[in-house]
Amino acid sequence: MVERFLNEDVSIVEARVNPVTGSVLVLHAPNTPSRFIAGLVRDAVTRSLACTDAEHTAAPVDAVNHPDIRPRQGAGAGDGRVPLGGSGGRPGPARLGKWSAVLLGGGAAAVAITACGKFALTVLGQPLISLGLAAAATAVVVRKAWRRQADREQPGSREVAMWRRPLRRIVGRHRRQLGAATALSVFAQLAEITLYALVPSIVLVLARGESAFLARLGVAGVATQLPVLVGAAALACLTMAALGYGADVAWRRLGQTIEDDWRIRTYAHVQRLAPVDLENERTSRVNTVLTEDISQLGSFVGTNLHDVVQLATSLAVLVPVYLLLAPQLAWVAFAPVPLVAWLSFRSHERAVADHVASGKHRWRLHNRMADNLQAHTTIKVTCTETHETTRVSELSREYRDANRSTDRSAAAQTQILRLSACSALVGTLLLGGRAVLGGGLPAEAFGPLIEMPGNALGKLTRLGTITDQYQRTLAALGRVQALNDLPVESGADLPHLPTQRVKGEIELRKVTFAYPGRQATLRSTSLAIAAGRTTGIVGPTGAGKSTIAKLLMRFRHADQGQVLLDGVDVRDLGLSDLRHAIGYVTQEPFLFDSTIAENIRYGTFHATDAQLIAAAHTAGAHSFIADLPAGYDTLVGERGAALSGGQKQRIALARTILRDPPIVILDEATSAVDNETEASIQRALQVFGSNRTMIVIAHRLATVRGADRIYVLGDSGLVTEHGTHEELLALGGTYTNLWTLQAGQQVSA
Repeated sequence: MVERFLNEDVSIVEARVNPVTGSVLVLHAPNTPSRFIAGLVRDAVTRSLACTDAEHTAAPVDAVNHPDIRPRQGAGAGDGRVPLGGSGGRPGPARLGKWSAVLLGGGAAAVAITACGKFALTVLGQPLISLGLAAAATAVVVRKAWRRQADREQPGSREVAMWRRPLRRIVGRHRRQLGAATALSVFAQLAEITLYALVPSIVLVLARGESAFLARLGVAGVATQLPVLVGAAALACLTMAALGYGADVAWRRLGQTIEDDWRIRTYAHVQRLAPVDLENERTSRVNTVLTEDISQLGSFVGTNLHDVVQLATSLAVLVPVYLLLAPQLAWVAFAPVPLVAWLSFRSHERAVADHVASGKHRWRLHNRMADNLQAHTTIKVTCTETHETTRVSELSREYRDANRSTDRSAAAQTQILRLSACSALVGTLLLGGRAVLGGGLPAEAFGPLIEMPGNALGKLTRLGTITDQYQRTLAALGRVQALNDLPVESGADLPHLPTQRVKGEIELRKVTFAYPGRQATLRSTSLAIAAGRTTGIVGPTGAGKSTIAKLLMRFRHADQGQVLLDGVDVRDLGLSDLRHAIGYVTQEPFLFDSTIAENIRYGTFHATDAQLIAAAHTAGAHSFIADLPAGYDTLVGERGAALSGGQKQRIALARTILRDPPIVILDEATSAVDNETEASIQRALQVFGSNRTMIVIAHRLATVRGADRIYVLGDSGLVTEHGTHEELLALGGTYTNLWTLQAGQQVSA
């Protein structure tokens, strides 16, 4: 009955109803809205229900003709009406109406679903609506993934993202290079899209014959159009390759330039930092910023920005092409975008988790092997070769199994992403093919659209990686910027102090200084160091001896009081001039991984060989250097690992002697040499130190025995005794006790 009512309407070509499932198939004119057809279906169902109820209530049922229907005892017998219910046979009219309502309700639901589906297709068929929905869904996916990655992996990247134009900060003054690389990427991507559009067009010309579009352009005949299209495809292929190569090189060069620029500027800034700030930041952390974090900036620009430009170009071409050539198919191209974006983020997050798990096994394996190589002698001594081999084998198998799981997961995720991206191709072929067969879409317009969605969605699969790298880049930029925001040392613009004008008179006036979080190392310390004389400073550990040297070098600043050089506060002197005037040799000097000659010449790069050898003689280093096979050309290794502690101290002392500063501070500079070598060095320093201010800081009193004045420091840097060696022994105080103790140890030794 529903079928009859529908077929009566002139708007419907044909209608069929399945009596079993209740589904309704309606064939109507293409220009008839689906909402109107749904209204007709609802009216037909309503009319059918009304007619069914009327028939069953008005027409009596003949019990003779229907012997299976038995009247209910005691009521209703012989009244010509169907009982409300019976114990057997067919159900009465009420039950029949109930089942009819259930069946017809199911049919109506199916009709509603079908109508809604068609309505949804009609809505999605509106290109602007489908584009808006896809854009909104993609924006939601990206925003959630962005927040998730920022909160989980890159703390601090949100704050950096709040900066205005963080990418502009990264690129800096290299905007022209950025523009050139972007243009190359855009044109290379356009060439690639053109190639993918021409290939289906060639196939269509072969299959369907002459292209009307080309014929209107004056290229008539298949024999003529085919070579033209093939030549255009070849040209697009060559252009794509050439521009792609140029874009890759331009982006990589830009990334390297940005990395080099940031590293040079940041390293120059680090060199101007105060030692205290550098100590607070930790050398390893600063080195990580200078290497890994700055490399992240260059890597993102050189690689990921290239991907962003390609993706943006693909989508920028895909949207208008579909809106112009096949708006009815736009939703097919746009619908997978949010799904592919979500899958891209999801697969990347899982891949990161898998690699973290695999990395733990790799770290355990590599750490064990490194320990074993360093403990090779211990393993031999304890005869545990088999044990270590077994242990490393177990760790290697665990690492192998973790990698297999990671590889399976990565392969599955890649194929899922590819399948999702290919769904656009399948949908385009299906619906586009039907549109071409129905005459709603020209074949020439359909051809170029076949490959476009897959090309764009294929690039969209990298969205998760790009977003993650961007978050990492923002976090890296934050750390680099924090390092660049540290204040530099002051004093670069103070008056010039020529080295030849420095007399070397030093005075501490009631100086108080405390390291952060500690008690005062110096408390109202006052002492005077005469110009052109040798002054010794001794005392227990923590008395502030090395702190005095750091205050004089302006590595630290006094909390109270003054440190004076020739009557002028060192904070009022040019920083570079001050440090040029002072030679500072520490207990643990640093040697660069270079030759002995280069280490001695460091800071005095134009010194002659004769001057270098003379400085080595004075420092007592020439004898052991001459015994080395390569002499002064011997490589000392990392931090001077190829030399002993005493040899390193003598090379550092020779470096300072070669500089020939008017003031020299020796902070336990000969603590690692034997007594005989130290005596030889002291004799040489007596000659070198004549008319030069020498400050000798030592625990070993024999080192300062020949000083013109010796200061003995007590707790909080207070001067407890001062005088010459003989005068201090005559006092019978702290210095005398220390001298007696050390002299007794020497005799015992």
